[in-house]
Amino acid sequence: MTESVAGRTPVQYTAPVPGTAVVVSDAHLGPEVSAAPFVGFLAGVPDLGTHLVINGDLFEFWFEYGTVIPRSAFPVLSALHQLVSRGVRLTITGGNHDRWGGDFWREEIGAAFHPEGTRLELAGRQAAILHGDGLSETHAAARIMHRVTRWPFTAAAFRWLHPDLGLALVERLSGRLGQQTRDGEVLARAADAQLTWARGFLLREPTVDVLVLGHTHRPALEQVEAGRWYLNPGAWCDGYRYALVGPDGPALRVFEPA
Repeated sequence: MTESVAGRTPVQYTAPVPGTAVVVSDAHLGPEVSAAPFVGFLAGVPDLGTHLVINGDLFEFWFEYGTVIPRSAFPVLSALHQLVSRGVRLTITGGNHDRWGGDFWREEIGAAFHPEGTRLELAGRQAAILHGDGLSETHAAARIMHRVTRWPFTAAAFRWLHPDLGLALVERLSGRLGQQTRDGEVLARAADAQLTWARGFLLREPTVDVLVLGHTHRPALEQVEAGRWYLNPGAWCDGYRYALVGPDGPALRVFEPA
């Protein structure tokens, strides 16, 4: 597999397993996480599957303005548009860092965007896909942020700020708020709480075959019952992690940049 970059050898794709879905979460692309490896990963997605699911926090911050997009997001948005143009289905859910999306994803990229998660079919199995924030928070700051990102007033107030000012403000605050996502003990507690919640959800929802969560930055794959799984691909920003959901069920994977 070669990277598809102007001036280099084009990507030569192999046929993926029919119906296989590629799942990635918590890339947090921004000032501290380079987009280049993720763009390289996207170039190879057609080798892996026919459906890409981005389960929240693709960017460290995303806000959908009426007429502008952040300059730093352009390489990733362009790569996603190219992926859709090659016939790959794209589903995006909102996370606590990028829930403020809208029709841009559908009209300009060709993706289905679900700010609060969705249910759909992955590789012939019924899947529930949620980013995971607000489900089993163990830290007060995370619970507050979960509520704030959902207040209509928050989005309305932010829209009045000039984009340069708004994005600079978020960048400054995210460094402080993001300390919680780099605390190993906090993440471990959150992952344990999320696993308990996931087990209960699958017991309450017998029609769901695969529950896909993110948010905790910890990969997890547990077969709760025969043919039924809880899956968290882990954080792309922590080791280029992703997952596949194919005919034989889910599997955790790690991307190795060229």
